[in-house]
Amino acid sequence: MTDIIRRKTRAVRVGGITVGGGAPVSVQSMTNADSHDFAAVAAQTEELAAVGCDIVRIAVPGRDCVGVFEYVKSRGISVPLVADIHFDYRLAVAAAERGADKVRVNPGNLGGLDKLLTVADACAAHGAAMRVGVNGGSAEKRFVEKYGGVTPEALAESALSYIEALDAHGFHDTVVSVKSSNVKTMIEATRIIAAGCDCPLHLGVTEAGTVRMGTIKNAVGIGSLLSDGIGDTVRVTLSAPPKDEVPVARDILRACGYAEDGIELVSCPTCGRTQIDLLGILDVLEPELLKLDTHGKKIKVAVMGCVVNGPGEAKDADIGIAGGRGEAALFRHGEVVGKIREEDAVRVLLDETEKLING
Repeated sequence: MTDIIRRKTRAVRVGGITVGGGAPVSVQSMTNADSHDFAAVAAQTEELAAVGCDIVRIAVPGRDCVGVFEYVKSRGISVPLVADIHFDYRLAVAAAERGADKVRVNPGNLGGLDKLLTVADACAAHGAAMRVGVNGGSAEKRFVEKYGGVTPEALAESALSYIEALDAHGFHDTVVSVKSSNVKTMIEATRIIAAGCDCPLHLGVTEAGTVRMGTIKNAVGIGSLLSDGIGDTVRVTLSAPPKDEVPVARDILRACGYAEDGIELVSCPTCGRTQIDLLGILDVLEPELLKLDTHGKKIKVAVMGCVVNGPGEAKDADIGIAGGRGEAALFRHGEVVGKIREEDAVRVLLDETEKLING
């Protein structure tokens, strides 16, 4: 795979994570437990961290919720926490004071630039970063009128105006995002911002929908930008349990060549030449592979239906099989090293993968 030349950005610290500045692309998600129930939020944050979430965002709908950040951290949970704020800038100030590592605001609904700068002062005083988010509902009216609607240009210029104001104020720990449920709008707006500032960029398609459609829309939107070297942190939004967002985000990063570890499973679509139960093998194999800790290694496993699509097309796989009639050829890096029975395929592939991990 051709190395991706990533866009150069300033580095922003979010708790123990660096966003931008060439750091690995981080994965985010958001709790959906009642933010008044601190114990439930803490449990869900732990669950997200356990499946590989790097940064967790928590909604702050009222003043009585701001203590959640101190509570979660008091439980020994170290994943960085982001306060999700709308409308009331005072909640953003309070969240920064109470331990949020980053504050996410939509400046368009805070009530004026002075409120945004007040939040920036609180973040600076307490070592918190800020994410400036702009979407169709919060783009500045003057830019919407200028471009005749909520266009990519209107979204981007709105976000850039806030970044310029924050930079002029002396606050530089800013991450920026422009989101839309329209994939093309999100992509085009983000590209404009990427060319107009050096802030790290948060990527995501908002209101993307169900697991099926949401995965597709996020893969296209996030994947297109990552393939251009644009993007420093991502959140896949799905109408699903938050923990289900994280593997999708990780898979998008892997597909775009950003994953530095983990297992990549490749398989053929099957055809009339297939003479083994390839789909049955995959149904058992994939969840077992996902359970394995690769200890920082990157391993590619191939399951191919026949020798036509076997060692040749999957020659870059570390280990793989190519099906035959009731059996399969076992290959490493394109070289056949033996034959196995069809019923032994899952066990052999798991054993060989573990040898690669531990070797």
